[in-house]
Amino acid sequence: MVKICCIGAGYVGGPTMAVIALKCPEVEVAVVDIAAPRINAWNSEHLPIYEPGLDDVVKECRGRNLFFSTDVEKHVAEADIVFVSVNTPTKTQGLGAGKAADLTYWESAARMIADVSKSDKIVVEKSTVPVKTAEAIERILTHNRKGINFTILSNPEFLAEGTAIKDLFNPDRVLIGGRETPEGQKAIHTLRDVYAHWVPLDRIICTNLWSAELSKLAANAFLAQRISSVNAMSALCEATGADVAQVSHAIGTDSRIGPKFLNASVGFGGSCFQKDILNLVYICECNGLPEVANYWKQVIKVNDYQKARFVNRVVSSMFNTVSGKKIAVLGFAFKKDTGDTRETPAIDVCKGLLGDKAKLSIYDPQVSEEQILKDLAMKKFDWDHPAHLQPTSPTTSNKQVSVVWDAYEALKDAHGICIMTEWDEFKNLDYKRVFDNMQKPAFLFDGRNVVDVKKLREIGFIVFSIGKPLDAWLKDMPAVA
Repeated sequence: MVKICCIGAGYVGGPTMAVIALKCPEVEVAVVDIAAPRINAWNSEHLPIYEPGLDDVVKECRGRNLFFSTDVEKHVAEADIVFVSVNTPTKTQGLGAGKAADLTYWESAARMIADVSKSDKIVVEKSTVPVKTAEAIERILTHNRKGINFTILSNPEFLAEGTAIKDLFNPDRVLIGGRETPEGQKAIHTLRDVYAHWVPLDRIICTNLWSAELSKLAANAFLAQRISSVNAMSALCEATGADVAQVSHAIGTDSRIGPKFLNASVGFGGSCFQKDILNLVYICECNGLPEVANYWKQVIKVNDYQKARFVNRVVSSMFNTVSGKKIAVLGFAFKKDTGDTRETPAIDVCKGLLGDKAKLSIYDPQVSEEQILKDLAMKKFDWDHPAHLQPTSPTTSNKQVSVVWDAYEALKDAHGICIMTEWDEFKNLDYKRVFDNMQKPAFLFDGRNVVDVKKLREIGFIVFSIGKPLDAWLKDMPAVA
């Protein structure tokens, strides 16, 4: 029986290994992590992450050929293939601070693999890592190998949160990069045979190591670039009276462009886009390509501009101050159908409003009060370190922030509403009831373009929707800092 071990039981490791276990019943899969609370959650009825369809997959395989354990060394020693899916946060200090990936956890994982291994192993990069990481890991393993052979592969993930299980069941492609040596090619074929249990061979792309590593960064950079492009257009649409939804539809029908990732919003979030672009920027700078680095930096600058513009629009519309005013924040996750808050635009928007002394009432159907308060207290990039190394949740309550478990409770007596996540339930609220229970004038700022603007204006709301023709009320209210 082939044995697979994955180091890291997070958003990538857990779902990926669960699907491998489901599709390859003859393979034994162990997911290991030093964080006992996380492993306990994977072994419980309440999994540590929310992802549609994940519960069913885990419950079908767990205890049969899928195991979650804190006994890292035992399972690594027994495995034929070791996936490494540990955090690769952005460095906060030292060389490359604010851009370069911190490979501390990757390096310690590699040293541990070398230390405990008693048989030859294929070591697979699953975390998003800088180009040439495999080479560094290879050196660590080679210098500590004690007669054991290690072959390194890069197998980046291309999951979208909220559809991760669907993406794993039916991927656009599976990418496997390895050395162009007999050992490297043999290892590629071994991993390809695992995926071939359910993925057609023409969707399994085999490349060299560096191409696989760079393809992951490039894919996320291209997707983020599309979002920043349409968000840049949204600002111009508001200034000219155009409708960004109509513009997006018109350009998306061009088969060369296509319709995906053309929805204007308050900005992109999630664990990968910003981190991967910063990583790409750093690699470009290190390779003497400042013009290329500056090009990709602009994608992040537009994203930051979009969030700041949204906050400025809220404050300027509400008589240039939100001090002491209750603002209802609907949604905190970076997108619907996930509880993930990493780099969510809601954090920067909330911090901007708190800086103007607003009182926030926050509701998200999948994000806990503890997580929201922790995110609002955390410094940039802290979120990407393992949980036991993150700052603890604030012990003193923030009197400006309340987190509630009912949308109508959040909205009661509010002066304004900010929609931060496109949860379906926000489209279907009884907005007449909401309006009747709000302070007047009642403002609604739709950061995800989910509401029917015409209907809400008929009810009496003053509505701002990203990239849409401005409400007469807002036309004389500049939204630039």
